[in-house]
Amino acid sequence: MPNTQSAEAHMTAWTEEVQRAGIQPFMQFAKTVKSHWTGIVRFFESRLINGLLEGINHKIQLAKRRARGYRNVQNFINMAYFLCGKLDFSFARRLPA
Repeated sequence: MPNTQSAEAHMTAWTEEVQRAGIQPFMQFAKTVKSHWTGIVRFFESRLINGLLEGINHKIQLAKRRARGYRNVQNFINMAYFLCGKLDFSFARRLPA
């Protein structure tokens, strides 16, 4: 598993090689890599990605669209917690008679 220093050294060597090769699509991709350099390096430090946050944001956006507006902000916040909180509702729905 690469560490931050080896990842940064590899990316630096790769981008320099791309510049020397002069292949335009690769040069454009290398430019994109350089613009996201700190985020890429940060992954090697923390092993965290933003996929989970994107998923939560998607659920919240769906809640906004589904409701077409809430009467107040607190109701919207409660709905976001409800949808994203992974609540377990497997308990019995009726009380025994």
